[in-house]
Amino acid sequence: MNGTVQSRPRRGFDATRIWIFDLDNTLYPAECNLFAQVDQRMAEFIQQFLGVPFAYAKHLQKSYYRQFGTTLAGMMKVHNMSPDAFLDYVHDIDLTPVPEHPELRAAIARLPGRKLIFTAGSHGHAERVATKLGILDLFEDIIDIVDAGFIPKEKQEAYDRLLASHDVAPREAAMFEDMPHNLEPAHNLGMTTCLVHSSYIDHPIQLKIRQWTEPPEHVHHMTENLAGFLGGLDAAGKPDGAIRD
Repeated sequence: MNGTVQSRPRRGFDATRIWIFDLDNTLYPAECNLFAQVDQRMAEFIQQFLGVPFAYAKHLQKSYYRQFGTTLAGMMKVHNMSPDAFLDYVHDIDLTPVPEHPELRAAIARLPGRKLIFTAGSHGHAERVATKLGILDLFEDIIDIVDAGFIPKEKQEAYDRLLASHDVAPREAAMFEDMPHNLEPAHNLGMTTCLVHSSYIDHPIQLKIRQWTEPPEHVHHMTENLAGFLGGLDAAGKPDGAIRD
């Protein structure tokens, strides 16, 4: 799916007063290719931690990602790995490709209500990236993988922790995310959902997105341009017709 992205009128943004954003390949464009650095460093860490060849470490990394929702969850469950050193290592990356994004800043700033970052990465990583984008001060808080109890966002338990810790009423919340299966719990809870998709491929679902004739039930809106999408919402939070990238 490319060009014009259709907006589904299942759940709109009329009542949205809590705007929740994933970080990687959502708040910053996938074209920055930051996750390729993280991806490489995850395999390196697994190689060193388990003492296995890099190719096998890469295989385990992807297998655990698909099986457990995050590579970290797999390493903790299968190999009893402590998460701290892993998170520090994989997020020690070059942020040079991330530009300041005044259009995104303006679009987020005009949204009515609270703004949160909900990431499967670390708090420090999210803070550094949001600072580079020039948007950190717009957010009330960052909920990272530690705050979520190391539970992947594809599981409702991760969202339950977010709701409880930050007093989030689901019907007043919208979730923006680049992985569609991570939006399913948000939809089930009553949030408005928006898939921010791109040409980046790191999971089989990203190939399936290209074959969709329309989004699944749990994806209410789609865009390839987050700043443009948010900028297309009127003052009441309603989409201004179809969103064009």
